[in-house]
Amino acid sequence: MLSLVEENYLKTIYHLSDGGGQQVSTNAIADAIKTKPASVSDMIRKLDRKGVISYTKYQGVNVTSEGISAALKVIRKHRLWEVFLVQHLKFNWDEVHEVAEQLEHIKSPLLIERLDEFLGHPKVDPHGDPIPDSQGVIKARPQIKLGDLSPKSEGLIMAVNDSGSSFLQHLDKIGAYLGARILVVDKEEFDSSLRVKIDDGEILFISKEVASNILVEELTS
Repeated sequence: MLSLVEENYLKTIYHLSDGGGQQVSTNAIADAIKTKPASVSDMIRKLDRKGVISYTKYQGVNVTSEGISAALKVIRKHRLWEVFLVQHLKFNWDEVHEVAEQLEHIKSPLLIERLDEFLGHPKVDPHGDPIPDSQGVIKARPQIKLGDLSPKSEGLIMAVNDSGSSFLQHLDKIGAYLGARILVVDKEEFDSSLRVKIDDGEILFISKEVASNILVEELTS
């Protein structure tokens, strides 16, 4: 059984390691959690003893198979709660992350399975992130960054890399949302900013940073 703080550390290590694909440094964990490296070292020892991470001196930290399973359970709960908050409590997509951070630590497996059933077994959360199923399996659709689309190409907005409130509020202002069709009219050579049309609307200018945080599925004619 992991504590709330331990689950937060484990989830952070899972994300930083790209799902167990690479080692993570203590400093990277400290930066992500906004704490001191010494505090991270203490937590690493606790998680290592519980078998959910492995630590090799001078090489870093990674999640074990048991740790991956535990992290995915937390992620599953977080994303299901986000769906519930948006669909049934009328939260905006920029308001749900912090609330879901609290709800993800509820321990009842039965509650989460009933929640999944009540929601109709959603595949993605309000930000387009895939929701692991009850077995921890993630089915992701192929996606590329909007900035990687060629001029005159069209895509379907599938997800966002940045779920921060300010970024999501900016997308609301320009009319970008999950499921919207977006056409790259032109790309500026100077700064890689884009001129785009969303759902056949007016031409908009999108910065390179914004384009790098919008994920699309390219549409073929």
